[in-house]
Amino acid sequence: MTTPRILVRGGWIVTMDAQNREFPTGDVLIEDGRIAAVAADLAPAADASVIDASGTFVLPGLVDAHRHTWQTGLRQSDSEAAIMEYVGRTLIGLGDTVRPEDVYAGTYLGALSALNAGITTVLDWAHAMNSPEHADAAVRALRDAGVRAVFGHAWPIGSTLDFAATHPVDIRRVREQLLPSDDGLVTLAMAAKGPDYSGIDNAVKDFALARELGIPITTHLSTGRPGPDHQGIQQLHRAGLLGPDLNLVHVNGAEADALKLLADSGTTVSICPQIELTMPGLGGNVAVRRLRTAGVNPGLGVDTELESSGDLFTQMRFALAADRAETPDGEPVLAARAVLRMATVEGARAVHLGDRTGSIEPGKAADLVLVRTDDIDLVPVTTPAESLVLVAHTGNVDTVLVAGRVVKRGGRLLADTARARELALASAAHLRGAGR
Repeated sequence: MTTPRILVRGGWIVTMDAQNREFPTGDVLIEDGRIAAVAADLAPAADASVIDASGTFVLPGLVDAHRHTWQTGLRQSDSEAAIMEYVGRTLIGLGDTVRPEDVYAGTYLGALSALNAGITTVLDWAHAMNSPEHADAAVRALRDAGVRAVFGHAWPIGSTLDFAATHPVDIRRVREQLLPSDDGLVTLAMAAKGPDYSGIDNAVKDFALARELGIPITTHLSTGRPGPDHQGIQQLHRAGLLGPDLNLVHVNGAEADALKLLADSGTTVSICPQIELTMPGLGGNVAVRRLRTAGVNPGLGVDTELESSGDLFTQMRFALAADRAETPDGEPVLAARAVLRMATVEGARAVHLGDRTGSIEPGKAADLVLVRTDDIDLVPVTTPAESLVLVAHTGNVDTVLVAGRVVKRGGRLLADTARARELALASAAHLRGAGR
């Protein structure tokens, strides 16, 4: 099914392309869900519906490069938990009671909330894959929400959680039957434990399975304070496992020589600044300055809404603050535009979708966000990057398109939000009754 031709007219176009082009008054033509043209003044297109973008920034859809979306129904329920308390209470203690309908409810709510905040792409790092039905529920929720998603099939949780186990074999069924194509709105990745959790031998087996299935890999690695105890990146390097199909999350415990290995191998990184700074046990630091010094431009992620905001505007501000706090006097600071790139083009590259989203260029998917520039908290606008990174929030997001389909218009989601609330409340009541 094709989408209609759409002309997004008269907005301040922030392309985020390689030349960082902007059109203070420009147009974007969309055909069959893709960007057909971008210019200062496009001629009227036959049969195209027009979206009046005057008074808005038109930017690429934001990309959340790491989110445990199923946990959305547990929002802010454990805001002081340290990392191992989170593992004990949520992954081990709660895992046996998480039903497929809980995975659906949390994932559906989380995906809609992401769209509401201008996030058009999510890497859904989905543990709680306790059965094939749990995996089916997660994928169905992502599809029902209409978000672009990389479904990171992870591992079962609960009282039998074995951190030394290899990846569940159900990922083969998901690849062959549920997500066989890499061209759909929802695609597949392996969310693997990695050497920090299961040892290098199991990482070798898991990575080999993912590469046999032809899917990218994402794994948590090197959390905490930098120091010699964090050897995961070096282990992956010695085993020949680093590469552009691999995404590492956090890496805030890695030192400069390890981060240079990532740059040299093309391995991508996703950081989650709010969680990394505020969750006890994660080190209280963000690797953004060390990463960019090593030549690695990371994507940004929310991680878990148990202890974090669900929007990328917040994550951009945490990233900017973390970098500037570590920048010595007289040295160049991280620019707002560079942070905006982390939330768009670098995030798309981190989740292996850089060829189809993350910037406004002909041929790429029409994943667009219109942010009002005349709202009282933003006017008068000076430059888009500073306004978007320093000030903007979910309430300024007027319109969102995914693959040319309008999912938010006039500040309102075009989705059954009442159903999302109802399912989330029922799931939360069940999980609270289970001891959460």
